[in-house]
Amino acid sequence: MAAQQRSSSLVPMLIIGVLFFIFGFVTWLNGPLITFVKLAFNLDDVNAFLVPMAFYLSYFFLALPSSMVLKRTGMKKGMALGLFVMALGAVLFGQFITMRIYYGGLIGLFVIGAGLSLLQTASNPYISILGPIDSAAQRIAFMGICNKVAGALAPVTFGFLVLKGIDSFGDQVKAAPTPEVREQLLNAFAAKVHMPYMVMAALLVALAIWIVRSSLPEIKPSGANSEQEIGHRKGSIFSFPHLWLGVLCLFLYVGVEVMAGDAIGTYGQGFGLAPSETSHFTSFTLIGMLLGYIAGLVLIPKIISQQSYLAVSAVLGVLFTLGAFVTHGYISVGFVAALGFANAMMWPAIFPLAIKGLGSHTEQGSAFLIMGIAGGAIVPQLFAHLKAYYNFQLVFAALMIPCYLYILFYGARGHRVGQRGT
Repeated sequence: MAAQQRSSSLVPMLIIGVLFFIFGFVTWLNGPLITFVKLAFNLDDVNAFLVPMAFYLSYFFLALPSSMVLKRTGMKKGMALGLFVMALGAVLFGQFITMRIYYGGLIGLFVIGAGLSLLQTASNPYISILGPIDSAAQRIAFMGICNKVAGALAPVTFGFLVLKGIDSFGDQVKAAPTPEVREQLLNAFAAKVHMPYMVMAALLVALAIWIVRSSLPEIKPSGANSEQEIGHRKGSIFSFPHLWLGVLCLFLYVGVEVMAGDAIGTYGQGFGLAPSETSHFTSFTLIGMLLGYIAGLVLIPKIISQQSYLAVSAVLGVLFTLGAFVTHGYISVGFVAALGFANAMMWPAIFPLAIKGLGSHTEQGSAFLIMGIAGGAIVPQLFAHLKAYYNFQLVFAALMIPCYLYILFYGARGHRVGQRGT
């Protein structure tokens, strides 16, 4: 029977794995996009960091509406709808950036994030309850591998298609003899994103059609995740304190993940490293995350529980952050990239721990957790603002260490608050 269950869940896992690959690729374009818009629109760090802010804030505003949409459409059609919305956002971004309308481009990113919020609200609880909840971190780790392989490829692909020769191009822009020539150069540079984003939109539409026609089964989260598993009395969603502590944990986790992934290029530029080098640094962080997911697949749950692994990961986060603070140059950047390893298994552990036993509140609880992704908008923006006044390494450490300490609390104790016997 166990072999039969594994076989029946294999095809859905592969389909969801393709989805995680797609939105991993789209999500981790934000790092090189920061470098791109700084040059294309002559922006400072605060305005350039509006890229992840616009992207991640969409989760905050649209996660709850997404849960209501999913109740009407079901998980399968909801995922397809999310892909269509992402395709629309890709078209808007490519068109507005080509026209050099920065805030229009941010609207496009917000729409892409809206589609992703629908996908994430559906796919994360789906994969969490596709099998036993106690081994959900292992399944999400497989999804994470798909996500981070795509994420590691994204900066390299974007760098080859758009940012190739960015150092010499920056010098050409500075040396432009007239404002008209300068504008012509920047217009041509901005237009380089048009074709890649149009192709991306077409692929997203094709994938949406494939999902609708696939054999992906419908699963009702509320029926597969009963309150009785952890001995809760039935009540409102506010009677599950472990969920709300998990929402804050996920908010802080996404903040440190985006800092280590998207902000690593800006961090490297603080040491005077060239944009042609720093635009690829996100890939190093994602390689670290990939290694962390592989470790999680091997260790969870046979050797270590998902909650214990979460606590260990948080300790590693503190140690690597301190390493980045006391070193300089490439070594310091290397410690930031190593945070990818520490961060890898945090989402796979936090999400199932937070939704465990929610029963009929699973869809709504999942939506609140997806809202926590807004941490990716707030924490990096704080970094961009504060580094203008204080040493960037000090600011980085001051933001990251408290976040990791709270994640340590949730892994050690917070996930059990309010449950029977605690």
